Amino acid sequence: SGKSWTVASILEKAAELPTTKMIVFDLHGEYTSLKFAKQLRVAGPDDLNSNDDAILFLPYWLLNSDEMQAMFIDRSEFSAHNQVMMFQKIVGDEKLKHLEANDKKEVISSFTIDSPVPYSLDSVIAELERLNDEMVPGANNKDKKGDYNGSFSRLLTRLNVKITDKRYGFLFQHSADLDKYDALTKIIQQLIEFEGTTHGIKVIDFSEVPTDILPIIIGLVARILYNIQFWTEKSERHPLALVCDEAHLYLPKKGENNPNEKRALENFEKIAKEGRKYGVSLLVISQRPSDVSETILSQCNNIMSLRLSNKQDQNTVKSFMTDNLTVFADILPTLDVGETVILGDSVLLPSRIMLDMPKEENRPLSSTIDFWSEWSKADNKTDYNKSVENYRRQSRK
Repeated sequence: SGKSWTVASILEKAAELPTTKMIVFDLHGEYTSLKFAKQLRVAGPDDLNSNDDAILFLPYWLLNSDEMQAMFIDRSEFSAHNQVMMFQKIVGDEKLKHLEANDKKEVISSFTIDSPVPYSLDSVIAELERLNDEMVPGANNKDKKGDYNGSFSRLLTRLNVKITDKRYGFLFQHSADLDKYDALTKIIQQLIEFEGTTHGIKVIDFSEVPTDILPIIIGLVARILYNIQFWTEKSERHPLALVCDEAHLYLPKKGENNPNEKRALENFEKIAKEGRKYGVSLLVISQRPSDVSETILSQCNNIMSLRLSNKQDQNTVKSFMTDNLTVFADILPTLDVGETVILGDSVLLPSRIMLDMPKEENRPLSSTIDFWSEWSKADNKTDYNKSVENYRRQSRK
């Protein structure tokens, strides 16, 4: 009923302000048509050798310990506790080696396993393989299996699968320059700088990120941006808004059951509860508000609701209204396309308004296809061979 156009209209108006700073998490490439926004895309399988500044790589060493565990370790395995303990120890040792090699003594004194310090994943795997195959002296001059012999076989297999899969290339198959000590500064600049300034609107296209790790990757980007704001001097801090499109896919109410979703939820819930102190806000967008984390929704100061026909979704919006204003919830199923009920700090009273449409050149690529009109046209020849190849390559290019 106009969700994407509403977002485009808000962004279009925000772009007219002199020092706007917004970053849009675009899951389906809907907002690549926005002429006023800078476009950034997480590297897909065909972008692994690209030097384009619009292609984003997120090196594996940016992951914190919880995110690494969610990606690589199966908690149901008998040896999971050994895998967690040893994996963290080896990663920590490799990060310390990198700090020592760069003579960063002041960082070493406050170093933790979650510090965003580059390290060699190949060295981590080599050490895990050594421990997994280790034999130690035993009785009667016979060797016996070491304490961790055989404990890491499945972990090593999962690591190998992820590292060699080109869909995860933005994590594991980046250039060597992104493993240098100063690489994080370059990544931050790529995320939030706009032609030499930190002002403007940037769209990050996550459409080629594998679905299974999508929550972790979006949560990773949000966590980095929040932490940079947190550690920036107050006098230099500039307010930043994160636009979370399709929020129900990575901020679900029941995300505690999925370790990948749980990691993203923790990052966004922290931003929702504490971000205002450091100039970080969320614009949460979803066609199923009843499926979005209650913790995050409860922190929203303003609600814009377009047409909702599902009773659960209506009740979610209704819960934000005082008893004498719940009559507005009754009109939600009858709203026209582009009509919205708005309530919160931005208005004196809940109001029913018609939104301005974005300019034609800025309309997102999300319009519902008109089946009857399309079926009435002459037949279009489809190149299914090209479709199959795109499917195999996981790219429409």
